Amino acid sequence: MTGRIVVIGADAAGMSAASQAKRIAGDAVEIVAFERGTYSSYSACGIPYWVAGDIGDPERLVARSPDAHRRNGIDLRMRTEVEEIDLAAGRVTARDLAVGRSYRADFDSLVIATGAVPVRPPLPGADAAGVFGVQTLDDGAALLADLDRARPKRAVVVGGGYIGVEMAEALVRHGLAVTVVDHAAQPMTTLDPDMGEAVHRAMEGIGIDVRTGTAVTGFETGRDGRIRSVLTDGGSIPADVVVLGLGVRPDTALARAAGLPLGDQGGLRTNVQMQVLGYDHVWAGGDCVEVLNLVSGQYQHVALGTHANKQGRVIGHNLAGSYATFPGVVGTAVSKVCHLEIARTGLRERDAARAGFGYVTVTVQTTTTAGYFPGTQQMTVKMTAERLTGRLLGVQIVGYQGSAKRIDTAATALWNRMTVEDMTALDLAYAPPFAPVWDPILVAARQAAAAVRRAGDGRLT
Repeated sequence: MTGRIVVIGADAAGMSAASQAKRIAGDAVEIVAFERGTYSSYSACGIPYWVAGDIGDPERLVARSPDAHRRNGIDLRMRTEVEEIDLAAGRVTARDLAVGRSYRADFDSLVIATGAVPVRPPLPGADAAGVFGVQTLDDGAALLADLDRARPKRAVVVGGGYIGVEMAEALVRHGLAVTVVDHAAQPMTTLDPDMGEAVHRAMEGIGIDVRTGTAVTGFETGRDGRIRSVLTDGGSIPADVVVLGLGVRPDTALARAAGLPLGDQGGLRTNVQMQVLGYDHVWAGGDCVEVLNLVSGQYQHVALGTHANKQGRVIGHNLAGSYATFPGVVGTAVSKVCHLEIARTGLRERDAARAGFGYVTVTVQTTTTAGYFPGTQQMTVKMTAERLTGRLLGVQIVGYQGSAKRIDTAATALWNRMTVEDMTALDLAYAPPFAPVWDPILVAARQAAAAVRRAGDGRLT
């Protein structure tokens, strides 16, 4: 147990760590936390739904306010940016942004929870007025203020991943004409292209102009310095506002400057207790770290609040003298475009090939409930299994209401290294309003098991 803990970053990982350590150790620890923004412990995943109008007040996205943390004994200093980490001296230099004053704070243990920053392409005009990344509540507030002030009519979203797709829908609901530009063959590259095609069709179905296989080459501005068009290798696209949906990268500039070890994707590397490798008094969690994918055995950057909260809890336990671990992830994610639900877990085909797996895939078309039940919806399940052993490697789902959360069954099977043959016997809930008598996951598992048998002995099953 350490006496004085400094936490950099007051969102999911940082404040989960601080709260858990304080909960266990009480007055035996002193915790000082620094946050450069104006919100603490908030849901960044809810920002697109706030922009869309589903959530009227951003305070609803805040799980715990700065004052609530202070009442729990955490010295949380908002609008304060850490400028430097001095590991040898055991101190950080912080700057109070409100008054412009810098000062030092000592620590016995350091928690780095600096999160991630939106990717901005190194292209002319990428920093122009009217071009937004959306990662924090402050970013969302800036975009909404701009929509209200500038009254744009045409929006371009660059990138067709989770944020890009969700923000495109949000802008459509604001009444804008929206174009999504993506370099890939299909949007949602977290899916295989055949599954991404269904997302493409759904986006076009709500009036979004989707331009795939198109590279952005620059951003053109007017005399006032505001964005006027997005330049691509297929021509110019008029734009009054641009949202960058190119994903995020770990915000590890501070850590890099301090000499801490980073992985191939720029995130901090930790052990299972979330200690930074080689530094037993430095901990890290959330969007600034890389995590082990338990299916591929490779490290990756996964920016999700679920992992950040779990990692923060693990850090807090270990700081307080208890013990906890974060073993890794299987790569589960879910999203939606209007009424279309999108989910995935485990490996895509190209991930499986990169990790060295021989594999088989099957794709099944089925329904969310018994086919005769009123209101049943269509869904597609794609399942990937190791070619000879039948071990489940990944599942993707695209469908309508009642589809996406079935991915949790597949994620549990992945976590436990089940084979697709094992999965065919899973005792899943059945009643006509909720599922067909053979749940879609089981139908896919049966077909995948048959494909594995064919691959093994050449017989048709």
